[in-house]
Amino acid sequence: METDYKNKGLLLLKKGQKGLLHAIFSRFGLFLVLLVVQALILLSIFQWFEEFLPHIFGGTILFTFIMVVYLLNSRINPTAKITWLIAIMLLPVFGVLLFLYTRSDIGHRALKARTNQIISETKESIPQSGEVMERFKKDDPGAASLAHYIHRSGCHPVYENTAVTYFPLGEDKFEEMLRQLDKAKHFIFMEYFIVDEGMMWGRILEILAKKAAEGVDVRVMYDGTCEFVLLPRDYPKRLRALGIKCKVFSPVSPFISTHYNYRDHRKILVIDGHTAFNGGVNLSDEYINRNVKFGHWKDTAVMLKGEAVRSFTLMFLQMWGITEKENEFARFLAYDPMPVKEAGGYVIPYGDCPLDDDKLGERVYMDILNRSLSYVHIMTPYLILDGEMETALKFAAERGVEVILLLPGIPDKIIPYALAKTHYASLLESGVKIYEYTPGFVHAKTCVCDSAEAVVGTINLDYRSLYHHFECAAYLCRTECIQDIEADFQATLAKCRQVTRESVRREKWYMKLTGHLMKAAAPLL
Repeated sequence: METDYKNKGLLLLKKGQKGLLHAIFSRFGLFLVLLVVQALILLSIFQWFEEFLPHIFGGTILFTFIMVVYLLNSRINPTAKITWLIAIMLLPVFGVLLFLYTRSDIGHRALKARTNQIISETKESIPQSGEVMERFKKDDPGAASLAHYIHRSGCHPVYENTAVTYFPLGEDKFEEMLRQLDKAKHFIFMEYFIVDEGMMWGRILEILAKKAAEGVDVRVMYDGTCEFVLLPRDYPKRLRALGIKCKVFSPVSPFISTHYNYRDHRKILVIDGHTAFNGGVNLSDEYINRNVKFGHWKDTAVMLKGEAVRSFTLMFLQMWGITEKENEFARFLAYDPMPVKEAGGYVIPYGDCPLDDDKLGERVYMDILNRSLSYVHIMTPYLILDGEMETALKFAAERGVEVILLLPGIPDKIIPYALAKTHYASLLESGVKIYEYTPGFVHAKTCVCDSAEAVVGTINLDYRSLYHHFECAAYLCRTECIQDIEADFQATLAKCRQVTRESVRREKWYMKLTGHLMKAAAPLL
């Protein structure tokens, strides 16, 4: 019987088509064709009105001036204001149209309305224990105030009785994932940014197919960007043939829409309501160094067992429920989380939604930096900062806190790599220490502070994660695994080269030029 499930999984993988032909003869190809057609139509419209342009030149200048005044008085992030000011001043017509388009909510009004409805409906789904909160306030008043802020943006209670295991590599998480998946009795929820065919996904798929046949409710959700180059467009149908429920978040569409800004960047696995995984590791072979693309791939993850798992269950159901008429929150939250009584510390799983006014992911990092006393150690693959985040990093260092940023030594994308380097000089001047991982690429998103607090999740230090993506993380306070996170940081640091003012000065000219030119557009990337 086991062989049958394995053969089904392998057969499914063999049918997946990727590459140039798949891109052309797919919704991705259609998307590109219609994108070009729509661009040509816009250009034609401007050509038709070309003879009237001199007559409306004065009006254009006046309208541009009005837009500049509006931008200066808007509540938009200051760094983004600069980007839009440059765009509008250089290209008055196209710049204004692009700004109005991106601010108009075209394409995601329904998503925003439905998401806000679900968050409102589930605000009290998991009541906060008053006793736990009181103990938290006594143990760490500063962290408790952060918990109060996190809770106001959604249903994100503070938990005790949760054991947290830290995985310093994707390979470690993968091995434990397989063991835990095989134990599933009731349900398996998987929400990932990337799912790609290969050994990693093949092994997982074998177990998922087997569990679905046993009657386990198996649900898989992945982001629509996978449809571009990673998975065939009918992949959900293929999974359903194995008894696996599948959804694509924001699938590829041939029509231009601001909806594409908002990607589901979360990585969540929940098993039976008592075990959850979170971190940077996607379901693709490079994340476990089975497929080497950019040197050694350094990633991290955590496994939660106990009460805090309920929050990850709720986060998954919220995203799954966006396209559902009826919610299933109560049914799945009723499963016993099997609390781990001997586990110490506090855990707050939280999700960041780009469709509200709370920049939760960024503000958690900033609050930790502002309360830090001894050190803040951060691993992140990207460093594209707004003014507030850069100021928080610099201010902590200027207060005498040891702030260390650990970044990739081998980039996966040149433009973000070049943009990161534009921040180096300013950060170094304030005393922030920067290191680059010599063996390869750092995809980990971890932050550890004063051996007392830590964050492990999906949130990068860039505009995509902090402003445009659905993200999630686990905030940890006084849990035993924090020492493991710091030990891993130090072990990784030993494999890094330190960035100095001299190395910044000697950086390749084309890398500097790329960074400086692209910095004006950084908030839009």
